[in-house]
Amino acid sequence: MSTVATRPAAGITHRLGRKALLPLGLLGILVALSVLRVATGVNDIDSANAISAAVVAAVPLALAGLGGLWSERAGVVNIGLEGMMIMGSWSAAYAAYHWGAWAGVIAAIAGGMLFGVLHAIATVFFGVDQIVSGVAINLLGAGLTKFLAERFFSSLPGGGATQSPSLPDIGTFTVPGSSALSDLEGKHWFLVSDLAGILGGLLTNVSWLTLITVLLIAATAYALWRTPFGLRLRSCGEAPQAAETLGVNVYLYKTIAVLVSGALAGLGGGFLAMVASDGFQQGQTGGRGYIGLAAMIFGNWMPLGTALGALLFGYTQALQLRGGDQVHALLLLVGAGVIVGAIWMAVRRRVLPAVILAVTAVLVLSWYFGSNTIDPNLTSTAPYVVTLLVMAFASQHLRMPAADGDVYRKGEAG
Repeated sequence: MSTVATRPAAGITHRLGRKALLPLGLLGILVALSVLRVATGVNDIDSANAISAAVVAAVPLALAGLGGLWSERAGVVNIGLEGMMIMGSWSAAYAAYHWGAWAGVIAAIAGGMLFGVLHAIATVFFGVDQIVSGVAINLLGAGLTKFLAERFFSSLPGGGATQSPSLPDIGTFTVPGSSALSDLEGKHWFLVSDLAGILGGLLTNVSWLTLITVLLIAATAYALWRTPFGLRLRSCGEAPQAAETLGVNVYLYKTIAVLVSGALAGLGGGFLAMVASDGFQQGQTGGRGYIGLAAMIFGNWMPLGTALGALLFGYTQALQLRGGDQVHALLLLVGAGVIVGAIWMAVRRRVLPAVILAVTAVLVLSWYFGSNTIDPNLTSTAPYVVTLLVMAFASQHLRMPAADGDVYRKGEAG
């Protein structure tokens, strides 16, 4: 009797423990940033301006990551996110210049979805290798937009062969009362000023596309995990043959997923053209489609995890643009974090990983204490280095959809 009674209680405790991980993790990040700010004297490490820049850098990564999540949850690998973003950025610039900012948003979605159609036809219906199709879309996106930019932007005032004219502003909003946070931030109090700076960056001068992205993250979580549609779509990425025997139209769900993937990636490209910069520029995606894919993998193919991964990578991008002092300060945080990881591995008696992490910590901390700043040529690599490190450490706890990347043929279930 007591054994039966304790099982539900244990399940509830486990669920409550998992729900507590996120707030505890966020609190730990806040404390770490506050300690880092006090220890290094770099007050800009978590200022409102730095957080605002991090959000702007994170949104296109989150949209690309969400696009990859939709596609891969249905079993279709999509490394063509970069090409879809490129097409979305050009489409947004063309439509926004001629018909207004919101027309640019719609065109960005349509441009990315167009390449999603190509990827779906090639991979879902014709069984083309998904990696090959994705690479082809990336090459097509770069080449086609170069031609289109030269054809349609060169003759416009302020335009050129590699860029569009300036685009209309899509607009921002500020949460009432958030302007008072700047006073608290300026006092540089431990924890209090850091929290004020973070909230100020999140609530002040926020683009409407940023709000739409937050809603899309929530909508993705609800649609894929709380609806029969989402269950059927995810079954196509886990066991498509079994889904077919239950009456699921696997081709249809895979196609829908890839189209949504292209639409989200295209919107990410539109954000780059209309919010992150003042127009379309050749090569402005800068590999963000690949980093968005890394954010998705870091997030274990889950919407919230993808968003957190995008924020992490966006934060490092924002800091490297603001100067070497901020990235140099992060070396201390990284070194301390690696030491904690080494201790954890040692406690679990995993000797080799513990030794590797300990050596890494010594090298990172020696770099920090042996220098005063970081060369600008090195700071530009920070987002990519962080991406590689995070993926290396997170790879042990990831589980991709079981049939992700597999070619499905109707009737295989027998």
